This record gives sequence, C-alpha cells and structure tokens, in this order.
Amino acid sequence: MIHPRGSERPDRRGALFAGLPSDSCDAGPSGVDGPAWEVLESFERFNQVDDVFNRASWDPEVATEEARRFFASYREPLRSWRNASGFGQRDYAIRNAAWQVVDVFAEMHDAEDLRDGFLSPLSQLRDGPSERFDLGSPEEASATVKQVARTFGADLVGLCAHDERWVYTERYARRADEGRPVGLPDGLTSVVVIGQAMDRGLVDTVPSALSGAATGLGYSKDALVLLATAQWLRNLGYRAVPSLNDTALAIPLAIQAGLGEYGRHGMVITPEFGPRVRFGKIFTDLPLAHDQPIEFGVTRFCEQCRRCSNACPPGAIPDAGPVAVKLNRSSIGGVRKWSVDGEKCFSYWAQIANDCMICMRVCPYNKDFSRFRHRLGRRLAATRLRGMMLWLEERMGYGKRLRPRDWWKGRDDRPT
Repeated sequence: MIHPRGSERPDRRGALFAGLPSDSCDAGPSGVDGPAWEVLESFERFNQVDDVFNRASWDPEVATEEARRFFASYREPLRSWRNASGFGQRDYAIRNAAWQVVDVFAEMHDAEDLRDGFLSPLSQLRDGPSERFDLGSPEEASATVKQVARTFGADLVGLCAHDERWVYTERYARRADEGRPVGLPDGLTSVVVIGQAMDRGLVDTVPSALSGAATGLGYSKDALVLLATAQWLRNLGYRAVPSLNDTALAIPLAIQAGLGEYGRHGMVITPEFGPRVRFGKIFTDLPLAHDQPIEFGVTRFCEQCRRCSNACPPGAIPDAGPVAVKLNRSSIGGVRKWSVDGEKCFSYWAQIANDCMICMRVCPYNKDFSRFRHRLGRRLAATRLRGMMLWLEERMGYGKRLRPRDWWKGRDDRPT
C-alpha cells in the first residue's frame, strides 16, 4: 500500500494517545465490552498507515507546514520562540531532552526503515536459551512477572490474553512510504501491559513545551522497563516482543488487562493515577493467568462530566454519548464509543508545536491518589453524589494550569 507523500516526512511519533488514531482506545474481547464502548459486527482492524501522525507524512490533508514545524521542533533549534509562558528555549530544551533515551532506540535502525518503539518493536535484545525455566503455575508465573516488571520500574502491570483484533493490519514503513506486514510471531498467547505515571507537575503546565517533557520521560522510562522485562523473559527461554506504540493498540489491551476504564477523552483512567499514564506492552508465550477488566465508576462519571470536552481548544472531544461513527480515516471502524477526532486534535498540536494534554490536566481523575481525600473523592465519583464531586472540583480550583515560570521556580499554588 503506497500513498502520495506530503511535503516532508515526520520525524516524530504519536505522543499522547498510545498510537493514535486518537480514538483507537477501544473495547476488548468478549466480556470486556461495556456502556462506554461496544464492538459491533462491522468492526474493522486498524492500519497503522492511517495513524494521524503517519498521515502527516503522506496525506496532504494532514501534512501541513505547521505539522512539519511540529516534528522538526524535536530535532532542529527553532528560529524563534513563541512569546508565551512555557514556550521558550529552556522549555523546548527540557522537552526534547526527555525524549532522548527513547529516541536513541527509535533511530538505531532507521536506515532499515524501522523505528523501534513507534513503527516497529524494540529490538535491542539477545537470544535466550532453548530450554525453558519453569516458573510454576500460570498464577505463580503471573505474580513473578509483575514483581520483576515493578522491580525494573513499572508503576502499573496488568496481564491479558493476546487479542488479534488490536494488532495493526500493517505497520507503516516511513522511508518507503508504504504499509508492510507487522511481523508479530505466531504462538504468542499473552500480553504484559505496563504503565508509567507521568509527572503531574509537568502535565499541569499544559499548554506548554515544558509539559511535553512528561510525555517524553514516560516513553523513555517505558523503554527501559519493556526491554529489561522482555530480556528477562528471553533469558528464561520464552519468547518476548517489547512494544511501545508499534504493533498493536495499547489502550484496549490496558483495559483488558484491568489497569483502568475508558474515558470520554479517549484515554484510560486508572485508579492510581487517573489518565496520567503511558502504556507499553510485551507479547509473550509464557503461560500466564490473566487479569480481569475493572469498573470503579468512570463511565457513569464521564457521562455527566464535560470538563475535557468543554476545555478542548479544537473541539475534538465529543460532548454526546458513545456513538458508532467513523469520524475520518484515523478512526477505527465498528466500535460504539466516545471517539476523539484525531485530525482536529493533531491540528492543534501542530499549531502550538507541542502535544496538548489539556484534557488530561482538567480531568477530575488527575489527582494524587496517595492522599486520602482524593481516594474519598474517587469513591464519591462512583456514586449518585458524583455531581457533588464535580461541584467541589470547580469550587476548589482543581485542574487549573500551573504557570510554567512557577514550575521553574519550584512554586506550586495548585490545590493538593
């Protein structure tokens, strides 16, 4: 599949939505469907070629001059800096530095038209022995996998069955400008889904280039955890394929692995960190006991709450309930759910030369849940008193922007 090229190929990757299409956060297998999403008979697997960030390479509708400037800003010093707080040289400097580790892996095999972690799996792994080490029962093996992944730095770990529906029909080869086979080996039965919490202080400076450091740092930490955990599995004789945004949609796998619920803004809302999480996954043939999807009131709360849709500058987040509408070619087909418009979303990213996480910042679940009062508020959100929780949110000023200059000075006047 070859597409006409845009003015310049992007040198970046989808940053916020774990492999946009930004509404790629879809239902899991039988038993996972819920009121916020429903897989229909018309379901269509997604082609990574149509990811909105890849379309910025070949599709004239997305490959604008602003899009080119957005991608270039991660590599080339800008000729001028925006006259706005959070968009100066030091802000872009920390953002780009936060991406450095994961960029090293992404660029290792660029000459072979592979971009590890974004258009192809992470590949810096050694082969293991042919004989497998016995990790005990699936339940015992699952507990050990979680222990090891957390030791390597994972904030969240969940396990689910491999589901072919979420694997891309093709991967995007950027240099050749075409779709190619994904190449995921047969016989991989389970997925280890890991989550990295994003720095709340950085996230809350959005919109700013400074906030983009939270995304880059999350990916860089993901790369370490995924590679180390996958190599450990290989050292025991099992197959393991570590993946960031490449290969398959991460969000439905995270939901299936019991790490959170799907929100109106198209992200997974976790009980521990709300939507402030980056996900990666490892495909393996180690026999594992799988986790179950969870419910803690997110769907009902999102049905009533409109903070993300009201705050979205380009109006990309739906105000209505879940619908079965394919908004554009960067939408997945055959799923009834809240569908974020990836084209509108990315157009705003390109406009400000940085990823936008306003929806994440204003989400009432964007809290420090180590605090008792926020755990109490989370429980309140799952009851018929959720309206009171929303009222308290507004009254106390949660979700307001942290001024970038205050972040640099170590000051923070947000409610805690």
